[in-house]
Amino acid sequence: MQVKGGIIVVSHLQRKPLNEQRGEAKIVQEILKRDSRLQYVEFRLIELEPEASYEETLEGDECCIVALTGSITVTEGEHSFEGIGTRESVFERVPTDSVFVSGGKSFRIEGVTKARAALCYSPSLTSLPTKLIKAEEVGTEQRGKYQNRRTVHNILPDSDPTASSLLVVEVYTEGGNFSSYPPHKHDQDNMPHESFLEETYYHEIDPQQGFLFQRVYTDDRSLDETMAVEHGDVVIVPVGYHPVGVPDGYTSYYLNVMAGPTRVWKFHNDPDHEWILDRQ
Repeated sequence: MQVKGGIIVVSHLQRKPLNEQRGEAKIVQEILKRDSRLQYVEFRLIELEPEASYEETLEGDECCIVALTGSITVTEGEHSFEGIGTRESVFERVPTDSVFVSGGKSFRIEGVTKARAALCYSPSLTSLPTKLIKAEEVGTEQRGKYQNRRTVHNILPDSDPTASSLLVVEVYTEGGNFSSYPPHKHDQDNMPHESFLEETYYHEIDPQQGFLFQRVYTDDRSLDETMAVEHGDVVIVPVGYHPVGVPDGYTSYYLNVMAGPTRVWKFHNDPDHEWILDRQ
């Protein structure tokens, strides 16, 4: 473990919570292009007390503000989305509200209650309208079978034209199951077979003292790291396969941010493990 500029670095792919007070907001996590291997994705998690605020002006990036827990008001120009957010814990397992803001615009987030907001960034390729993504508009789906089951909330899927490059999704995986599995990758700009998308995973675990495992590896094993991930950690996936395994007794939540040169999620399964999809 190393500490670089206040950032606790377990490996170059795993970040512990930062928990740094900046003005009225606590910066819980912060993944920036300048201190990671990422070129397209950035991520910030903020915590606000009631009536405390956070302000930002976007330049080259667009942003999806996810009302992770608690209630917030988001203001951008003439738009004001008051008291959004649907849950006190992500483990209530209901979708939440989000706000999309395009590049070149400024926004303000104010805590209505004590709240956490996830700020998901990627390049702004074209100017788009500011939009409230209501919880009831978020598609929910069940994926997998046997010990490969998870629940997905599609906040900004590639079928939604709200964003120009950003993809955002949250996933729940029960104990004893794997997700992002069989291991898949999306690190080749080789459409229509595979798209290049960087990715971050913000993890929460219920109960919080738990842990899970995430491996990030490439075919040639030039990158091959297996991490013991704890509550509040972020795992960075610049390239490679990236499965998640959850021990018995614990539930995993993660928020994914993805972006690359093409806003399409087209993945490639590890051929060594693809056979599990065909089990009867």
